[in-house]
This record gives sequence, structure tokens and C-alpha cells, in this order.
Amino acid sequence: MNYLCFEIMKTTHSIYTGAAQQMKEINDNSVELVVTSPPYPMIQMWDEILSKQNPCIANALDENQPDAAFELMHQELDKVWDEVTRVLVPGGIVCINVGDATRTFNGNFALYSNHSRIINYFTAHGYVNLPNIIWRKQTNAPNKFMGSGMLPAGAYVTLEHEWILIFRKGGKREFKSAIDKQKRRESSFFWEERNVWFSDLWDNIKGTKQKISAESRDRSAAYPLEVPYRLINMYSLQGDTVMDPFLGTGTTTIASIMSNRNSIGYEIDDKFIDIIADNIHSSSVDQMNEVIANRIAAHKEFVSQRTQNKEIKHFNEHLQMPVMTSQETDMRFVYLSAIRGNNHMITAEYADTIPVTAEIKVGNRKRIISIPSRTQIALTF
Repeated sequence: MNYLCFEIMKTTHSIYTGAAQQMKEINDNSVELVVTSPPYPMIQMWDEILSKQNPCIANALDENQPDAAFELMHQELDKVWDEVTRVLVPGGIVCINVGDATRTFNGNFALYSNHSRIINYFTAHGYVNLPNIIWRKQTNAPNKFMGSGMLPAGAYVTLEHEWILIFRKGGKREFKSAIDKQKRRESSFFWEERNVWFSDLWDNIKGTKQKISAESRDRSAAYPLEVPYRLINMYSLQGDTVMDPFLGTGTTTIASIMSNRNSIGYEIDDKFIDIIADNIHSSSVDQMNEVIANRIAAHKEFVSQRTQNKEIKHFNEHLQMPVMTSQETDMRFVYLSAIRGNNHMITAEYADTIPVTAEIKVGNRKRIISIPSRTQIALTF
């Protein structure tokens, strides 16, 4: 088998500070995938940061005009979506994790449908709204009901889910050259992974801890690593560029590094830049590579169970294991071997096999670690 697409085993990851309403550092039509989670309008923790973009938002909130505040907040997000449209390639995909909001004004409790407003923007600007994902985030709180408790006509449904909205810029992305077609095949995923990832209900991913040390706010609203990791592998190719205009603690950057994608991120709060660098530096290369090892181990278990009563007809020479479909026969993985750079520009290097040692150097932070051979860690994201 002649593999065409992994001559350059490096990815680059740019991190910019500032508002994403103007992403002047990014060229037109240069990003294949956007994965992000913006501030949720009408969630109180985001009032201040959104009001700084437009003081009329604070005035509307102070004057108990929630509908006006809701629209003004989304108009600020619209400016970012305008830039997303500029930088995204034709056929590129946008994935937006957002939750709806509930809030009381003037004694009236109401839902503010953020997901509907964002869908309206993108469909009005020529995007195709692909099937969305409901991410169900269960709560263990014993008193999770809202409103009048057990009394009818005054109790409210509890929101236990968020949305992952999926949009495509125009028609399907085209893969015309032999190299692009092969690169796409090498970036495929396992048949059984597809059955989980492409379900419209994700109920097996837990939320992530919200406490952070930045002075500007004490919650990051970061999504768990598995959310961007799945989306990046679902909607992009190895070597593509992934962009997050609301980078936060850098989860999308880490998921891109793990997935052999380039990335670009914008974070409006400059206090988060050190947090992003610390998160990348503290991430264990061997545990990042364990994600691949565990995917392969899970596939081996699937094959073992499947072949007890059914034949698997296809074989992946690179992975040396049976696969369900011909589309999986060229799939291959690369393993992270080093992360180098500073707070604003990072380079990740990869190898065909799990390296014996790995280096992480971000700014003045540096670690060289030994990687145990073939250790099996039950990784949870």
C-alpha cells in the first residue's frame, strides 16, 4: 500500500488575543472546520463580557428589556459568524455548541432560544443546516425542578441538554485530486465509532469542571475534550485547519493537536493565554496518544465480539486488523512525539509509531517524559 499524505509530520497552532469580530490574521477561504462554544446570550455569567462589546446590552438589561438585550447579544455574535463565513472554505463545516437560556425579568420566567437564533443567522447566509446533535448533560442535583415544584401550571421543564449545531457553507466539499482522495481515506474512522458519533443524541459525555483561576471570571464554560475531538474527526481531514473563535481554555487546540490537525484560536480575555499554555503543557503526550491506543483496543474488542458469529470481509494493512467496510482499509493514525512553541504559536510533531520519549516545551515550560511501552489506560476525556 502506497500512503501518500504523511510526508510532513507537523501541525501548527496559532493563538491570538482579541475579539473575533475581526480576525485579520486569517486569510479568506483558509479554514476547513470551525468548532466552538460561544458565550451563551442571556446566561448571566456572560452579561459583562457581552456588554463590553456593546454598552446598549447593559442598558437593555438594566431597563428590563430582555428581548432587546437578547437580540443585541446575538448581533455581537453575528459579527463573529460574518468572519467565520469569510475564512471558511466552500463546503467547510461549522460546529457550534450552545445552550438555551432561562431567565426571569419583571417576574416573568422565560426561555431564550439561542440555538434557534443562531440557526436563523446561518441559514439566512447561505449555509445548509445539517442534522444537529443534542448533548444531554444530566444533573445529579436532587432539587433540579424549577418553578412551583409539584403544583400544576406553574412548574417548568428543566433544561438538561445543549445543542451542537452543524452547518455547511454551501454545497459538499470536493476532493478532486488523487492526494486529497487518499488523504480523506486515511482520515476515516471505524464503523462502530460512526454509529456512536453520528447519533443525534450524545448522552455519554459528562460536563467539565468550571472553576478556573483567571481574575476576569471564575468559570470558563469549557466543553469536555471529547466534544471537539469527536467533531474534528467527524468533519475534517488530517492536516486540515480547525478554527475556534472563542478559544477559552484551549480545549479545541488540544483536540486538534491530538487529531493531527492545524488550529487557530482567538480568545478575547488575555488572562486566559497563560491558562491555555498551562493546559497544553500539563497535558501528557502519552495520554494523548492513549486516545488512539484505546480506539484501536476498542476496535479489537469489537472485532473479537463480531467475529464470533459474523465474518468481517475487509482488512487494514497499516493497522493490521479487520475492518467493517472498504472505506476503513486505508485508515491510519500518527502519534504525537513533541509539542514546542510559545504562548501564541505552537508546533506539534508526530511519528508513525508511539515514541519512546516525548518533549513538551511551551514558552519557558519544558518537560521530557518517558512513555511506557504499550500501557493500557482506560482514558476518560
